[in-house]
Amino acid sequence: MRVRKVQEKRNWAIGLAVVIIKPTLLATTEREWIGGEENFPAKGGCVVALNHLSHIDPLTAALLFYDHGRIPRYLAKDGLFRNKALGFFLRSAGQIPVYRDTAGAVDAYSAAVAAVGRGEAVIIYPEATITRDPDLWPMRGKSGAARIALETGCPVIPVGQWGAQDILPPYTKRPFLFPRKKLVARIGEPVELSDLAAKEPRTPEVINEATDRIMAAITHQLELIRGERAPAERYDMRVHGDRFKKKKAS
Repeated sequence: MRVRKVQEKRNWAIGLAVVIIKPTLLATTEREWIGGEENFPAKGGCVVALNHLSHIDPLTAALLFYDHGRIPRYLAKDGLFRNKALGFFLRSAGQIPVYRDTAGAVDAYSAAVAAVGRGEAVIIYPEATITRDPDLWPMRGKSGAARIALETGCPVIPVGQWGAQDILPPYTKRPFLFPRKKLVARIGEPVELSDLAAKEPRTPEVINEATDRIMAAITHQLELIRGERAPAERYDMRVHGDRFKKKKAS
């Protein structure tokens, strides 16, 4: 693929992240962006929604963004911001803390809407956690990406990605950098939500339908990467449980 030059202004934090992250990933991975480059907006506010395989996903997604000429803005767990040094760095880089199950969750939503309004590209993992599906298919999604898109009218770009789980398997601490791992991503067409955006009031049914469309689009991209069909029923932690619960506790 033709790598786009980043046009957005980079402050010191973004510049430092690029200097550290990009060479490391290029040295330890082979990237294969296998289609849909034309679907990734060169400018303007958008939500990029990806499936979630590994805790290293934000770093591999950053490489995808840089190759397409964009600076990523993440919604990240608030725990990452509690460390003073890391929190200062993340905030300086324009990343957005998410305070789950608290009143502060509204602040993250508002910050994401504002970022899109400024023309920034916001990364969201709608599953909100690493997939628990035994075969690593996307799970049932949460509604944040849909809500932001319906409020702002911005495009939602679905991305299927594969390979990060080979670098850092779920809930493990030691990465496997060598031999070099292949990172594969495929970018889908913007998810069609215009009919839902026109509906008032914005009922839970409308939000759920938008979320389902986003997850279906992400899953379709992953199906194309893997060359197989996903299960008809999407994994739902509320129904099927958390198979990594013991690992998280240890």
